Amino acid sequence: MNQCSIKILRLPDVLQRIGIAKSTLYDWRNPKSPRYDPSFPKQRKLGLQTVGWVESELNEWLLNKITN
Repeated sequence: MNQCSIKILRLPDVLQRIGIAKSTLYDWRNPKSPRYDPSFPKQRKLGLQTVGWVESELNEWLLNKITN
């Protein structure tokens, strides 16, 4: 049986990994912000008030940022 490992990162881990402030992340996610980044990975709903980001999607986004 082939099992894949998917890791979900919560907000503090995402902020630390990228090295940004929470307000920057909110700007990147807000279509009305001049800093909006539609390429930033979408958050996934994990519970009623819990969200996270798929680590592999975040890693891919980071690689695209540093190679472009």
